This record gives sequence, structure tokens and C-alpha cells, in this order.
Amino acid sequence: MPEPVSEPETPPTETLAADAAGVARAAALLAEGKLVAFPTETVYGLGGDARDGRAVAEIFAAKARPSFNPLIVHVPDLETARRYARFDARAEAVAAAFWPGPLTLVLPLLPEAGISPLVSAGLGSVAIRVPAHPLARALLAAFGGPVAAPSANPSGRISPTRAAHVLAGLSGRIAAVLDGGASAVGVESTILGLTGDRPVLLRPGGVPLEDLEALIGPVALPEADPERPLAPGQLASHYAPGAAVRLEAVASEPGEVWIGFGPAAGAAFNLSPAGDLVEAAANLFHHLRLADEAAGPGGRIAVAPVPERGLGRAINDRLRRAAAPRP
Repeated sequence: MPEPVSEPETPPTETLAADAAGVARAAALLAEGKLVAFPTETVYGLGGDARDGRAVAEIFAAKARPSFNPLIVHVPDLETARRYARFDARAEAVAAAFWPGPLTLVLPLLPEAGISPLVSAGLGSVAIRVPAHPLARALLAAFGGPVAAPSANPSGRISPTRAAHVLAGLSGRIAAVLDGGASAVGVESTILGLTGDRPVLLRPGGVPLEDLEALIGPVALPEADPERPLAPGQLASHYAPGAAVRLEAVASEPGEVWIGFGPAAGAAFNLSPAGDLVEAAANLFHHLRLADEAAGPGGRIAVAPVPERGLGRAINDRLRRAAAPRP
């Protein structure tokens, strides 16, 4: 009888230190078409060469991500961003004010950009940002090319804000993770669409809507089509733990793990005892993970009300998607 054919062993995921050697190794892996998770100030991203269709396809495969969901292209500076997208006066003003930082711009894609069509999901636009995290910037400079990078977690699950979160979901499925400690902002970047006459908030995030409107005037808030997202993070069910999630909970019910905000006696976890929205955003995904572990299989999580202002708008967006019916 013929010998059974064994599957090749998957190399283990490397954990790279936050030093020059770690950055150089991460850049070399990207140049080989491999996937590397790296820290940004928002969450950890799962990076691949945005010009390499095979590398981009590997991102979708590692995350089990729907191929119609666009990816964000990360670049080291505004000058580099202009090589891939068309900037009008509004885009230049917003980029000058908020880059580097937690803001993604959706702009017309330049025909000569050389970006894989998988990155834009077949659209004529590209989502692009300049992150502020020093390790991300060092990696982008060392690699020397555009890096497509959604959050470094299985699609639809809780976004990672620590290297350990990345390994919990993707260990053995990606080449490496560059460990830069905990993400400071803790929710994904704001996504601002500038492909039409009026600016559109495609996803609330690390830059509050109020700050954008103070610079460029009214920003539209459209109803997204979950079947055809124009930007990352628009799927109806997203950022979801394994446990069911109940929102606007002023107290826990029997069998629930309660996540509080502000004064919340009896809460198992608290996004911010002081009611600080910046602290709450930084803690959101980590506390959801802790609550999910505490709830266990078939468990339930309750989350206290969070004000719908400033970063609270981004927090509530993530919580509503975490609580949405699962596909």
C-alpha cells in the first residue's frame, strides 16, 4: 500500500522584539510575501505587501475574511500616500491635521498605484493611513512599500490590542508578530470617505467626528450596506466575542459577566471607573476578551451604557456590532 502523504508542518509564528533586529526581520518577511502582525496606536494590524496579490490573498485566508471587505493601506508619510491616491484640498487639509494618527482616508485610487485589486475589493478607491506608532513607522520605512493591514484577528472577532491577542487567534497562520506592547488608542481608526462632493464618516474611530467637522464642516453619516462595504468595519456583525452581548446594562442579570463604565459596583470589569472615554477606548477590546473568557462557552456578557459623544461614538459602534446577530 502507498504511504500516506503527510501535510507539511506549518512553521511556528515568530514573536519579534521591538528593536532594530525585530523590525529588520519583520521587513524581510514582508518582502518575501509573508504576513507580519505589527502594532499601531489603534490595534495590531496584519500586514502584507499591498502590491502582491498572493500576499493579500493570504491575509484574507488567515483571517477567513470576506473578500468583498476592503483593506487599509499603511504608508509611512503623506508624500508616500500621494503615490497611491488622489488628494484634493480637503484630503490635504485633513491629512496635515491628523496624520500620523488614527485616521484613514478613502480616496480615489490612482491608475498607476500598482495596488492589488484585492485590497480595494474591486472599488475605484483606496483606504489609506499614516499610523503614529513608532514601531509601525519604523517597519513601513524599513519595508519601503505599501502594507495592507486589517486588524490581526480572525474576521469578525475581537480586535487585538496586544501581541498575545494576535497569537491567540492567528498563531501558526502568520509568519510573525512584532511585539510593541499594548495599543494606546484601543479602537480602530476613523474612516473618512472623500471620494464624493460631501465628506462621509464611513467608520467612527480614534479621531472624533467633532474634530473632523471643526476642520472641514458637516460630515455625512450614511447607512452602510453590510453586503457591500465601502470600508473596513462595516459588516453588521463584527468585533464579536464568543459570548452573547447585551448592551445598555445598568446591572448584570444572573449568569452574565458585566462590563461597567463609570461607577459600577459589582462589575467584573470596568472600561473606565472614572468615566474617561479615552481610557475606555483603550480598554475595550481587552476587557471584552477577559469577559469572554470569564463567561465561558455559551456565556453572556452585559455592558454598561457609554455616552454617544467623542470616542464614545466609536466605542458604541464596536459594541453594537459585537452584539449584532451572528451570521
